[in-house]
Amino acid sequence: MNTMLATQNLGCALGKYPILNGVDLEVPEGEMMVLVGPNGTGKSTLLRTLAGLLPIPSGRVLVAGRDLVKLSPLERARTLAMVGQQEETPADLRVAEVVTLGLLPHRPPWSGGGRKERNAVAEALEQVSMTAYANRGFHQLSGGEQRRVLLARGLAQRTELLLLDEPTNHLDISHQLDILKTLRETGLGVVVALHDLNLATTFCDEVLVLHKGRAVCLGRPADVLTEDLIREVYGVEVRILHPDGDETPLFQFLRPVTQT
Repeated sequence: MNTMLATQNLGCALGKYPILNGVDLEVPEGEMMVLVGPNGTGKSTLLRTLAGLLPIPSGRVLVAGRDLVKLSPLERARTLAMVGQQEETPADLRVAEVVTLGLLPHRPPWSGGGRKERNAVAEALEQVSMTAYANRGFHQLSGGEQRRVLLARGLAQRTELLLLDEPTNHLDISHQLDILKTLRETGLGVVVALHDLNLATTFCDEVLVLHKGRAVCLGRPADVLTEDLIREVYGVEVRILHPDGDETPLFQFLRPVTQT
């Protein structure tokens, strides 16, 4: 199985302020890794560094075996797609036009959209259940609908690696499940930041836990997300359940840890 993404002793920073140090991870082709940790632990910063949107202060990022910093912007856009939490789009774009932006890295210079491009946009919208909104103005949509359109743009980009920052924000439970199921079925390497630990363990192959400026644990959810670790990282008491003997853990959050 090919490795789609790997980091070696990676450091991440915002300007001159270090955020994370010594991050080592590996995402095989077709597998999903979930980043978890409290607010402010660096999940978004790590994703933006992996996408080449922030400088790399130390270490390396390898995408499909190639050094990220040696890729041209066009090569990077053809290899990985990033969907952030907040993204600006021109006010007058329709939904289909937003999704079409994902096709730009593959479009020859000065060419317009043809049938193949229209089919790719239609397929991406169908994957996120937004076909009926193709001609709607993007800024007329709800926050959750906009998130689904931006995900469709990322899927239309036809890359080998998807990086997603809280893609389930503003979505109802049904659409959260649908989106994560869709990501699982793409066959791509996926790195996604999530707050919901139950969603993370249901859909991911591996989980990377970030805490106090470092990656504290990486592995299978059932092995990594123990009651002791959740208590230490999140400051809450939790009971881990396995309904009907299912291997996937279910977290029942009880109360904040009492400070002594």
